[in-house]
Amino acid sequence: MQQLELTERELKIRNYSPRTIKSYLYGLREYFAFKKTEFEKLDIENIKNFLLFCQEKDVSPQSRNLFLNAIKFYYRDVMRNNQKIDIRSAKKGKFIPTVISRNEIGKILESTQNTKHRLLISLTYGAGLRVSEIISLQVKDIDLDELVVYIRQAKGQKDRISVLPEKLVYDIRNLIAGKIDTDFVFASERGGKLTTRTAQKVFENSLKKSGIKKKATFHSLRHSFATHLLENGTDIRYVQELLGHQNIRTTQRYTQVTNPMLKNIKSPL
Repeated sequence: MQQLELTERELKIRNYSPRTIKSYLYGLREYFAFKKTEFEKLDIENIKNFLLFCQEKDVSPQSRNLFLNAIKFYYRDVMRNNQKIDIRSAKKGKFIPTVISRNEIGKILESTQNTKHRLLISLTYGAGLRVSEIISLQVKDIDLDELVVYIRQAKGQKDRISVLPEKLVYDIRNLIAGKIDTDFVFASERGGKLTTRTAQKVFENSLKKSGIKKKATFHSLRHSFATHLLENGTDIRYVQELLGHQNIRTTQRYTQVTNPMLKNIKSPL
């Protein structure tokens, strides 16, 4: 479809991430399937009806907001239509992140027999990385002397640094021995980049073997990193920088899990 090709071209020119491009194109396909005709014509009521249709199909607020952003981009930046799309984003529900305790982290690592897999989980937790960040990590991004991990062009196309656990230095040094700077730290069997699904599957297998019944995901490792830092007394502004959050309110949700005053309250029952 020409509209999608034009949108993809514009997104690439503006240096949007591959993940965002994929998400925007998916959202536009869904919208065009709903609209059926006259894709170049901006119809505010039709967009509202589409978003209501998505809500009735139990599409999450996050996905509906992404669809809306994709539609706005299409009309504003591809069709060059300056008419304002005055539709507010869907209100996102508040949730408490699933956090794995320190003891549970230990059990998960003990259940991971493969050294490379154990190191992948350890570094993800120890540096608070997203799955997309750990699989993209290259040898040049690891500074074993300064104990720093460089995360390049992360979410929002921004670079940041995080901490490298000292206890992982020996294993990482062995893993990257003989590799060049641009090699992936956690390469696939064929030497290329690991897929997101492969990394997630590694964690899921270890979680299952550990016997932990929590509904944790790979991203729970990052949640746990943030929560445990706050429990250790690390200033929330430093945690915000390590996680790469633009808004401190995103980081503040972890204080719900770490609030010692709430945890010390005894039930009257």
